[in-house]
Amino acid sequence: MMDVKTLQDRIRGSLVGGAAGDALGYPLEFARSQEEIRRICDIGRQSFSGHCSGWGNRGMDEGDGYALISDDTQMTLYTAYGLLKAAGKAEAFLPCIRDAYIEWYLGQVGWRKVLDASCWLRTVPGLNERRAPGNTCLMALKELFEQKVPVNYSKGCGGVMRTAPIPLYAVSRGWEDSEAVVRLVAEASRLTHQHPLGYLPAAVLAYLILRLVTDERPTRNALKNYVAESVALVRTLYADHSAEMDVLQQLLEKAVELSASTLTDVHAIGLLGEGWVAEETLAIALYCSLKYFGAFDKALVAAVAHPGDSDSTGAVTGNILGAAIGYAALPRCIATTLEHHDIVLRIADELSKEQVL
Repeated sequence: MMDVKTLQDRIRGSLVGGAAGDALGYPLEFARSQEEIRRICDIGRQSFSGHCSGWGNRGMDEGDGYALISDDTQMTLYTAYGLLKAAGKAEAFLPCIRDAYIEWYLGQVGWRKVLDASCWLRTVPGLNERRAPGNTCLMALKELFEQKVPVNYSKGCGGVMRTAPIPLYAVSRGWEDSEAVVRLVAEASRLTHQHPLGYLPAAVLAYLILRLVTDERPTRNALKNYVAESVALVRTLYADHSAEMDVLQQLLEKAVELSASTLTDVHAIGLLGEGWVAEETLAIALYCSLKYFGAFDKALVAAVAHPGDSDSTGAVTGNILGAAIGYAALPRCIATTLEHHDIVLRIADELSKEQVL
């Protein structure tokens, strides 16, 4: 049985690791070529601190040294807030997560009105500034705010990049029903992304995090095994989406295979896609996590230094590896270079204890 301090460290690692990957990839999100990536950063410097100091000033004054988070971490923190609010009021989780997303949406569109007076995240400027939010998220949440039922067939990655707090919260509260956790994650993702491949990858990621964060000595081979377990579970839970699960399984198996190849990271990731859709985001994150299982900073560099949705692939990679190695094993410079590090850490700790916001 994992001790409480180790579990707390793993939860911190997953949430802070995801924010770090997001911040590292954010300046590269719309780079369309390796040449453009090289103009933005020196990809030969294989350390998180080097990249943070070089890439971390987007939208801020030169010299402040912060690596800015994007909408990925913003929405992740609002997911956590919704969970904690539900727990504090003994209410259903999904409606509270939905309402938290609506609060985020109102901040994105400049509404001064706050629907939930206790939502202190609305008072933090960096969590409400527009940081390249996904159009699907904005449109779906606009409809929810207007009390309409969103209808789309999007499989964009906006659903998979924000739901890590759910399995992290579940393990801290001793939930034994992994199926319930996986379903909640899928439904939280489906609030905005209604193509099965928009929410099934989030369900797979939830199970991976559940297994990694509670594994006392996780290994690369264990992660491979958890991938197979997660696909089998999600396939069973969503038997009516077998065709979509075939696509997802094949792509994840390809990621596992490529992680053992001698191809360059850019070449291998290119064979998996660009990460704009959820199944590609998860596959790229899995490739990077397996290829560099013992080297967090190298995994993040690989996850973001490609012409695609770099902040989301970086965020999910950080969620996976952070759950495996814990906060204490993350590069120390993250604490001083990551924007809102203290807030991310605070919410991670709230997820891992009974006290609620």
